[in-house]
Amino acid sequence: MKTSNPVLARLGQAAERERATGYAPTGPYGQPGYPQQYPTQAGYPAAPPTVNTMTVDDVVVKTVSLLGILGVVAAASWIMIPEALLGVAWIGAAMVGLVLGLIISFSKMANPALVVAYAVVEGVLVGAVSKYFETLYDGIVLQAVVATFGVFFLMAMLYRAKAIRATPKFVKGMVAAMAGLFAVIMINLVLSLFGINTGLRDGSPLAIGFSLVVIVVAALSFVLSFKEVEDGVRMGLPQRYSWVAAFGILVSLIWLYIEILRLLSYFQGDD
Repeated sequence: MKTSNPVLARLGQAAERERATGYAPTGPYGQPGYPQQYPTQAGYPAAPPTVNTMTVDDVVVKTVSLLGILGVVAAASWIMIPEALLGVAWIGAAMVGLVLGLIISFSKMANPALVVAYAVVEGVLVGAVSKYFETLYDGIVLQAVVATFGVFFLMAMLYRAKAIRATPKFVKGMVAAMAGLFAVIMINLVLSLFGINTGLRDGSPLAIGFSLVVIVVAALSFVLSFKEVEDGVRMGLPQRYSWVAAFGILVSLIWLYIEILRLLSYFQGDD
């Protein structure tokens, strides 16, 4: 399986490493995930240990666990961080989360500890961001949470119904769109530090349009994650890689939530 998804790209590479160490993603009868059979009579090498393969249920459990950790940390951050320090917590958590996210994305091994650490750090970010917006606009956080999970389940149903497919052209287009949006957001952030307003984050019609584009891309990114999970299960990847798949879904959920929160704030009136 070849993938262009920067978050879950290691799944396919993991399969290649397992093949090199004697593990067969497809068994002798065509079943995915069965260990390769070796004779054990005298004169033959011993069989390699059986590897438990990832399943959709594994990914679901890991994703729910990470969301639970993120939610608990976000609630604690909301309660413990004073309003005067929200900006510091927000920026600090965003920077640490970015570093951890890059390490996890480009690491050669699935590391549950790093994934959990990412969920903790992002919990601080989500808690600080949520408290800031809720202080300005009462009820906006609940609206954003409902909208975020509504979009997620809608995309899951559309993917399951095969209404949206992760074709090669779709994947290439999504990777280009995400890379372009990331570049634009980073450039806009740097310019804002120097007092330059590009109009992308000030609540103007341009800002609303930009947020809508980001939300659409973030929603479609779930299709890439679902496809990678599906392929990973089909290829019989080791169970530990369910952490990587869950991490990819968590990243998209956080991105979508924060952007929906921002968009809703544009319709709440002036500060």
